[in-house]
Amino acid sequence: MAGRVVLRSRHGIDMGPAFPEVMAGAAQLPDATALDGELVVWDAAGRLAFERLHNPLARRGTGAARAAEEWPAHFVAFDLLRLSGTDTTGWPYQRRRAALESVFAARRLSAPWALCPSTTEADVVREWLTWASVGMEGLVFKRLDDAYRPSVRGWQKHKVRETTEAIVGAVTDSPADPHTLLLGRYDDQGRLQYVGRTTTLAQTAGTAVAGLLAPGRRGHPWTGWSFSAGWGSKEKLNATLVEPELVVEVGVDVARDASGRWRHLARRHRARPDLSPADVPRLTSPPR
Repeated sequence: MAGRVVLRSRHGIDMGPAFPEVMAGAAQLPDATALDGELVVWDAAGRLAFERLHNPLARRGTGAARAAEEWPAHFVAFDLLRLSGTDTTGWPYQRRRAALESVFAARRLSAPWALCPSTTEADVVREWLTWASVGMEGLVFKRLDDAYRPSVRGWQKHKVRETTEAIVGAVTDSPADPHTLLLGRYDDQGRLQYVGRTTTLAQTAGTAVAGLLAPGRRGHPWTGWSFSAGWGSKEKLNATLVEPELVVEVGVDVARDASGRWRHLARRHRARPDLSPADVPRLTSPPR
């Protein structure tokens, strides 16, 4: 239908009312055109501020308008599904990409529209992998001759990961049989801050860690805290505090929120009883 604009999440949720700035920007697009992409918010320093998209469905009416003015969202387009009524999903990616670039050039698209960069040059890819400071998680690789196949994992995703240390401050389930580890780091004021959680421990790993944990004592820095099951989730974890004494080595990707908390689950590598909490890097916010 001419003039009708639809903005949906990958789960089919109508996101339009939460992002009026993107809906208004649709007037720049050709009619009967569909793009695949991602909503992002950039902060004043040009870093991706994922936390500003935490609960977009709570943005309605005046709240959505206020958020659009203070923290406007952009739609980063990385694929073209329909162009002026023509279904392009059967085209090879190389042709779809060329057509997408042509739309941006011919229509002179501006905010809220942004074109996701693309390259076939290995040196450029290596440079992009150093962009962790702006909040970029990694890269997606697509075959140039592939059609667009919804819900089919035909693309490869490479995330930038690093190995680092954190302090175990709590566990899910019991300290005698921990399911996951809740991790912390001290900030510059000497306060233990929650930075993330591990993936589910294998039974052997859980048994090994259990022997190194001590129950949390009175005055634990996380007393009275609650922990969400995941970034942006309202579900609360059933966590048990342990003394913040054990250091573990974990693998994490570089995606962090404004407070420095890891957005995705960490992978436990090994316990480091040879290290003390003082040896763990201090919590720092992402560069701004």
